[in-house]
Amino acid sequence: MNHAFVTGGTGFLGANLIEQLIADGWRVTAMHRRGSNTQLPRQLGAELVEASLTDIDSLHAAVPDNIDAVFHLAANTNMWRGGNAQQWRDNVEGSANIAKVARETFARQAFNRNKTAGRLIVTSSISAYGYHRESISEESPQLADDPRHHYLYTKKRAEQAVRAEIERGLDAVFLNPCAIVGKYDTGNWAQTFFMIQKDQLPGVPPGRGSFCHAGAVARAHINAFHQGRRGENYILAGTDASFLEFFGRIAALLGKPVPGRTTPAFAIRTLAVFSDLWSRVSGREPVITPEKAALITRRVVASSAKAERELGYASGMELDAMLRECRDWLIQQELLQAPAAAVEERA
Repeated sequence: MNHAFVTGGTGFLGANLIEQLIADGWRVTAMHRRGSNTQLPRQLGAELVEASLTDIDSLHAAVPDNIDAVFHLAANTNMWRGGNAQQWRDNVEGSANIAKVARETFARQAFNRNKTAGRLIVTSSISAYGYHRESISEESPQLADDPRHHYLYTKKRAEQAVRAEIERGLDAVFLNPCAIVGKYDTGNWAQTFFMIQKDQLPGVPPGRGSFCHAGAVARAHINAFHQGRRGENYILAGTDASFLEFFGRIAALLGKPVPGRTTPAFAIRTLAVFSDLWSRVSGREPVITPEKAALITRRVVASSAKAERELGYASGMELDAMLRECRDWLIQQELLQAPAAAVEERA
């Protein structure tokens, strides 16, 4: 039986990965921070262990002996300058720590038990490539070098930290998902469902993105363990859509009026600047920050041809199917009210 150690197991991609690993017959140890809600990974069958990415001693204690894979999914997705210091510790220092512990663990296992060395699968992000005018591929330069876009900045440097351990002998593969949609989500795109159902959506941004299915992304992680090439990046894209299309489909699934136009980019960016200035006085994170404004008003689309070819990545799920899966799970968990149309669909 293969044994996996998973960081970020309490997140929604982590839940999709744990579910598939256990269905494939893996034993799974899922790491969580103190105070995290561990109900979902526990229900899915994972063994739980408390540790912190920023405390390397706790990682040494948490990572079990005789493991085959470390799936590093945990990340700090903050997009406000007030959280930048912690984000650097979590994303960059934390990735360096888990990569070092994985390398040392795999080397010790290979020496003591004649066991084949394990592999680290790193969940990076399309954000590590920064902003491009054209569709992004693995050959595109990673342009995330502006610290004002701190999340993007740290994702590139997290990859660099892991590559330093690859040079010391670690076997690692990088996955770069785009916008992930699917079940078990309560804090990402699920927030859009909540806002639209409560008629609280302030507007629709003019950006565009690639949307990928959480289940397919999780499967690509497992396939990367078996089939990925050491040190390689694999972009996981999917269905390209504008935010107007994306929000419109959510509205339709909730039986709400479909928005017909976007808010101009300059208006969103101007609001973000003034909100950020006020946050310097109030000390509170604003609803819209300059980083968020940049993300939702730009075009971020990519090609997953390499992942499809080498990992068997399934990029073809339609956007409606991804969104319906997310909606139906939220309704099942009684986090979202079922619209009449949804009740009729299931009847």
